Amino acid sequence: MSATSVRKVLLAEGLQPAPERSHSSWRLFLRMQAASMLACDFLTVETAFLQRIYVLFFISLATRRIEYIASTSNPDGRWVAQQARNLVMQLGDGHSFRLLVHDRDTKLTHAFDEILRTEGMKAIRTPIQAPNANAHAERWVRTLRADCLDRILILGCRHLEHILRVYRRHYNEHRPHRALDLFPPNGHEPPPPNAPDRLQRRDLLGGLIHEYEARLNLRTLRPRGTDAFPI
Repeated sequence: MSATSVRKVLLAEGLQPAPERSHSSWRLFLRMQAASMLACDFLTVETAFLQRIYVLFFISLATRRIEYIASTSNPDGRWVAQQARNLVMQLGDGHSFRLLVHDRDTKLTHAFDEILRTEGMKAIRTPIQAPNANAHAERWVRTLRADCLDRILILGCRHLEHILRVYRRHYNEHRPHRALDLFPPNGHEPPPPNAPDRLQRRDLLGGLIHEYEARLNLRTLRPRGTDAFPI
C-alpha cells in the first residue's frame, strides 16, 4: 500500500499523519487555557481636535469580560507598567489568570511583563504581524468601534474615559454574546418577562445604546375599584 493510500485512509477516519498528530494548534491551546488566560491590546482614538488617545484594555478569553481599561495620550513605559500594577490590584489575590497574550507592540515593555510575572502571570507574545493570534482582543476592538466609537465625536481624554466606563459596564452586564449562549460576560441571565410585566428602556450615551429590563406593572395588580394596595 502506498503512502498516499495510507494518508487517505487516515484522513477519512479523522486522523492526521503521525508528525502532525502530536502537534497542538494555537486555537486548541487557547481553548484549553481560556479559563486562566487574559489578552490585552492597544487601540487608538482620534478626537475632534486631532489629538490621538491610546486605549489599553484586558479581556478574559473564557468569559469575554473586560477586566480593565485605561486611556492616555502618552503611553510611555512608566504609564504601561503602572497599568499592569492597577490590573493586578483590581483582580485581587483570588484571580485564576496565569497567562497573558499580547502582540509585540514596543509600548508593552519587558518591565510590563516582569510586573505580571512577579504576580504569577506569564506573558506570551504573538508572532510578528499575526493579528489573528490575538483574535479575541481584535474582535473586541471591532465591537467597540461599531457599537460606540465610530458614532461619537470624541472631544478629549475625559470625554473618552466617560464613554469607555459606560460602555464597559454595558458590555459586561447587558450585551449578549453568541459564544456565551447570548449571555452577557458577567453571566447573569435577565429574568424572563411575565404577563403583568412591562419592558423599560434605559438610554446610554445620549440614546446611542439602549438597555431593556422587565419591570413589574403595578397597575395590573391593583384590585378593581381601588387606587392603592391593601395594607
